[in-house]
Amino acid sequence: MLAGVALAALVGIGALLAWRLGGAADIRATVASAGVWAPLLFLGVHTLVTVSPFPRTIFTVAAGILFGSTAGLLLTLTATTLSAIAAFWLVRAVGADVVERYAPRAAVEWVRTRVQQRGLLAMVSLRLIPALPFSVVNYASALSGVRFLPFLAGTLVGVLPGTVAVVVLGDAALGGNPPPALLAVSVAGAIVGATGAVLAARRPAVDEPVEAAAE
Repeated sequence: MLAGVALAALVGIGALLAWRLGGAADIRATVASAGVWAPLLFLGVHTLVTVSPFPRTIFTVAAGILFGSTAGLLLTLTATTLSAIAAFWLVRAVGADVVERYAPRAAVEWVRTRVQQRGLLAMVSLRLIPALPFSVVNYASALSGVRFLPFLAGTLVGVLPGTVAVVVLGDAALGGNPPPALLAVSVAGAIVGATGAVLAARRPAVDEPVEAAAE
């Protein structure tokens, strides 16, 4: 319910701004005129909504559009980190029953098995797989018994390539001028993310038959 309301609000606000203002520069000028409240609101909504099974990519794209590459990247990484922390400790507190109501059991178990066996390296590789929902990895990691610090470090390293790529592309798509260094990082991040995704997806968990991992 919360995710649906947030999505409707984001779509409505974006459509209204695009209709009334007609360009990325005007949209960003309007956002900037709100002062510190605009980034704080974005940070809060992004953090709270993505604790639930809601696509993080929507906020990542919006960050590049509304705030540009540099500020958008900082806001998105901060919100992503806070959301992952909140989801991790919430699931540790409430247990598996709530997770089973909101996340696919097969996906949760697939992630959980790998995190239990490999810790930090598993966290990094799993975060690089675009097909794995952000929330599912959070929930499964909390249920796996992995320690908090490897979970947090793996999250930060693993989400960075894809986040940089999407934020920068969102900025550039609306006629922004992302710094050349971030464009380079975006391309490199996309390559690293794609490579890591393929390797992580194909590699079976310890003591797991290759055939089972491919299912």
